[in-house]
Amino acid sequence: MRLPAPPVNDSPTDWAAYLLERAPAMMAYVDTSLRYRFASPAYAAWMGIEQDGLVGRRLDEVIAPAVYARIEPGVTAALAGDPVIADREIRRDDGKCYAQATFTPDIDDDGAIRGVSILLADISGRHVLEARLKESERRFSQAFRHAAIGMALVLPNGRWLQVNEALCTMLGYTDQELLTAAYQDITHPDDLATDLALVQKILQGERASYHLEKRYIRRDGRLVHALLTVSLVRDESGEPLYFISQVVDISERKAFEDALFRERELAEVTLKSIGDAVITTDPYLIVTSLNPIAEAMTGWTSHEAVGRPMDDIFQLRDPLTRRPIANPLLTAVTKNTIIGLTTDAILVHRNGFDSPIEDSAAPIHDHAGNVVGGVVVFHDVSETRALALKMAHLAHHDTLTGLPNRALLQSRMEFAVTVAARRNQRAALLFVDIDHFKQINDSMGHAAGDALLQEVARRIRAAVRPDDTVSRLGGDEFVALLPHVDGASDAATVAERVLEACSEAVGVDASALAISFSIGISVYPDDAFDAESLLRNADTAMYEAKMQGRNGYRFFNASMNERNSARVRIEVELRKALARNELSLHYQPKVDVNLGTVVGAEALLRWQVDGEDVYTPEQFIPVAEDCGLIVPIGEWALREACRQAEIWARLYRPLSVSVNVSALQFQHTRFFESLRVVLAETSLHPTLLELELTERTVMEGGDHIADLLHRIKSLGVSLSLDDFGTGYCSLSYLKHFPIDTLKIDRTFIRDVAWDNDSAAIVSAIIAMGAGMNKQVLAEGVESIEQANFLSSAGCPQMQGFLFGKAVPAREFEERIAAVDTGDPRVPQI
Repeated sequence: MRLPAPPVNDSPTDWAAYLLERAPAMMAYVDTSLRYRFASPAYAAWMGIEQDGLVGRRLDEVIAPAVYARIEPGVTAALAGDPVIADREIRRDDGKCYAQATFTPDIDDDGAIRGVSILLADISGRHVLEARLKESERRFSQAFRHAAIGMALVLPNGRWLQVNEALCTMLGYTDQELLTAAYQDITHPDDLATDLALVQKILQGERASYHLEKRYIRRDGRLVHALLTVSLVRDESGEPLYFISQVVDISERKAFEDALFRERELAEVTLKSIGDAVITTDPYLIVTSLNPIAEAMTGWTSHEAVGRPMDDIFQLRDPLTRRPIANPLLTAVTKNTIIGLTTDAILVHRNGFDSPIEDSAAPIHDHAGNVVGGVVVFHDVSETRALALKMAHLAHHDTLTGLPNRALLQSRMEFAVTVAARRNQRAALLFVDIDHFKQINDSMGHAAGDALLQEVARRIRAAVRPDDTVSRLGGDEFVALLPHVDGASDAATVAERVLEACSEAVGVDASALAISFSIGISVYPDDAFDAESLLRNADTAMYEAKMQGRNGYRFFNASMNERNSARVRIEVELRKALARNELSLHYQPKVDVNLGTVVGAEALLRWQVDGEDVYTPEQFIPVAEDCGLIVPIGEWALREACRQAEIWARLYRPLSVSVNVSALQFQHTRFFESLRVVLAETSLHPTLLELELTERTVMEGGDHIADLLHRIKSLGVSLSLDDFGTGYCSLSYLKHFPIDTLKIDRTFIRDVAWDNDSAAIVSAIIAMGAGMNKQVLAEGVESIEQANFLSSAGCPQMQGFLFGKAVPAREFEERIAAVDTGDPRVPQI
C-alpha cells in the first residue's frame, strides 16, 4: 500500500505518529491496569476490534474471551518483569488466522514497570504449511506402520533406523531388538556380499535403487526368503540420509519352487525306474524325452532321439502285414483324447528286430487345459521283455552294488547343473575313496573285497539325503551327487555323516575291518561350470585329502591343479627313496659363545644320492606332509637323531640334539607314545633331546597341544620355538607354554649388523628371553659382524655357516673329537 505524503513542515514527532498510524505492523501498548494506551490499525484489524474509543479500555472488555485467554498469560508475565518472546500461538476467534506474540515490559528509569508492549506476527500461512506437513507425515507414518509388507528406514552403515510391525513379525524380532542391530547381522552369509555391493553402487550414484532376492536369518534360526527393494534418500547437498527398504516374504514361493523341483525330480526318477517305456513329445510330435526302458526297446538313446519326429523313433508295424501303423499319439494329440491299450502292434527296434507291445497314448495339458504335448506308454509283451528290463538296468546301474553307474551319474549331474544354473543355486559333488582298499583286497581276496564294497555302498546311501544320488564309478571309488546345497557347509555336513557312517568296523569273513574314507568336494558354480569339470575337481580334492593323512575331506581349490603334477612326481620318487634308504640326517653345530665350544647340533633331513641333492628339503618335505609320509619319516628321523646322540654321549661327551617336528607328526595321536618308545630303545637321556616346533603348531593346537607339551616336558625333553618372531605367537601364550629355547629367525639375523629395525627386534627378543628365563639361540649367523652384535646384545648361543654348515654324522663326529682332544688345527669358538 502506498502511503500519502505527509505535510512538508511536519516535525519528527509527527513523522513517528504518521508512520505508526499507517505501518502494517501489529503493535499495541497496555498499562499496568491492562488498559490500552496505544493500538495500531493493523493490530485492531487483526484482533477484530474497533479502533475508535479503544484507548483507555481494558483488554478483557474488547477482546473475545477465547482470544484473551491466550494473551493474558504473556501480558501477566511481562507485567511481572519477564519478557515473553513469541512463545505461544495466538489464534483469532474465527479460527482462520494465527499469530505469534511478543510481550515486552516497559520499565522506567527507576526500574518500575509502566506497561507492556505487544507485538503480533501473522503466521497463518506458515500454520497452513505446517498443518499440511503434519498431515503428510501422519499419512506416511500410518502407511509405514500398517503396511502389509516389511518396511524399514536404514542408515548408510546398515543400522536399522525405523521398522514396521510387518518386518518385526517376518523376522521374529521386536522393534527394539532390530533398532539396536544392523541388517548385516541377520543376512545369510552367502547373500551378504551381493547385498553390500549393490548398496555401494547406490551410495556411489551408479544406480537409484535395486531389487534383490536374499535370505534373512530369523531369531529362531529359520531362514526367510525375501524380495528386497531398496532406494536412497539424500539431503539438500546430496549426502545420503537413509535407505528406504521394502521387504516381501517370498518363503512360500521358494518352498513351492522347491516342491516343484522335487516333484519334477521325482517324476524323472519314476520315469527312469518304472518297468514301462515312456516317450513324450511336444504338440508337433517332436520327441522331448525317453526313459531308459524306451531307450532299450527302441534302440535310440535319449540324447539322439530328442528333437527328432516321433515316427523316426517309434515305428509300429502290423504283425500280419508288416505294414506301418499310424502312431496312436497323433490321434491323442489332435483329438485331445486318450487312446487305450492296444496289443496288435509290433515295435521295430533301431537294429531291425521286432517286439510285440502294448501301448497307450494321451495328450499332455497345461494348467489352462491346452494341449502342450503327448505321452505314449508301452511295454514288451513277449519273453524278450525281461531281457529288455535287464538290459536297461544294466546299462545304468553297477552290477555289484546296484548303485547308479557312471552313465546314469553323468546324466543326473548334467541335470543338476542345469537346474542349479537356472535357479541360481549351488550343487555339490563328493568323490569318496576307500583308504587302503587295495591292501584289503590283496590280503583277504576279491570275494571279501566285494562284500566290503557292498556294505560301504549301503552305508554311504544311508548317510546321504533322500534326494541325493550315490554312484559307484568302479573299484573303490564312489560319488555322491548333492543336487541342491545352500553352501559349502551343507556339503561338509554330508561328508561328515559319510565318514561317521563308516567309522564302525565292517564285518567281512568273521573279521572286523576298520575302514576310512578320503573325500574330495567340489561345488557348482564355485569350482566348475559343467558336470565333467565338477567330477574332475572333486577327484583332485580327494587326492589332496589322501595327502593330508586320509580319513577326512577337502574342498577343491584352483591351486590344487598347479601343484598336482609336480607333487605326484615327487611323491612317487619319495616312496622309492624310503625303500632305498636315500634319506639321511645332517648335523649343524650349535655353539656357546661364552664357553667357546660346540654344545649341541640340529638334525636336518636330506635326500641325497652320491652326495648330491635329489630334491631340497623345501621341495620334498611339503609333499611328504601332503601325502602323509611325513609321519613315518619324522619317526625315523627322531629315532636316528637319538641313536646318534647316544653314541656321541657315550664316546665323547653329552651333546644336545634338536629335531624338527612337523605339525602333522606332532598332532598325530601316537606321537607321545612314539617319543617314549624311541627314548627307551636308543637309551638316550631325555635331557639331551630337544624338539623344535613352529609357532603355528603351538598356537593352533589348543588345549590338546598345551597338554601334550607339558607331558613331553615331564619326560625331561627340551622344547624349542623355531623361527621365533616371524609368526604370531602371543606373549601370554608363551608365558604359559613350557618352552625352553627361542630361536631367532635368520631373516632378522641377516641384516642385524646394519639395519636398525632388525637390530632393535633382535635385541628385544634377547632381552625378553632373558627376562622370561628362556634360552635364546640365533640361527643363520654367517659373518663376524653378526656374531659380534649378537654377543654384545647378550645372545649366548648361535648357529650358522660361520660356525659350520650341516654335515653328515661322521664329519660332525670328527669335529667333536678334534675339539675334545685340543687339536690346534681346529679353530676354537
